[in-house]
Amino acid sequence: MRCISILAVLLIASLALPVLAQEKPADNMAIVRDAIRAQKKVLIADNMQLTEAEATAFWPVYEEYQNAMKPLVDRTVKMIQDYAANYETMTDEAAGALLKEYMGIQKEQVKIKETYLPKFQKVLPMKKVARYYQIENKVRAVVDYDLADQIPLVK
Repeated sequence: MRCISILAVLLIASLALPVLAQEKPADNMAIVRDAIRAQKKVLIADNMQLTEAEATAFWPVYEEYQNAMKPLVDRTVKMIQDYAANYETMTDEAAGALLKEYMGIQKEQVKIKETYLPKFQKVLPMKKVARYYQIENKVRAVVDYDLADQIPLVK
């Protein structure tokens, strides 16, 4: 799944972009996010092996799911920015706030995944739903690994 590695690099770049970009970070972020979404969609289309009827039913649910996850991506970006801003002078209070936010994001991700499972089951056979969740999990694992590699441990 070479495409997942490429996608992960794009995702990491999108997370780092607001920290690095000084000119119009919102515009830059929107461009990067659009590119990521397009690449991810191609990756999923290539691996899902959907029939025409399945694709017609799946893609609207997929878009709805991605839109539901978007605020969590935004929260993750902000959390990383907050970490970067406080890295050199991290206090126990700031570390606690970051950890609380991280746990909140994780809980919300699980809730959204659980909420969308029956929606995906309505439009796809169970094996294809499982495949879709596997693809999402693989992408997330690569992104998490790359983030872990790039973000230094708390001092």
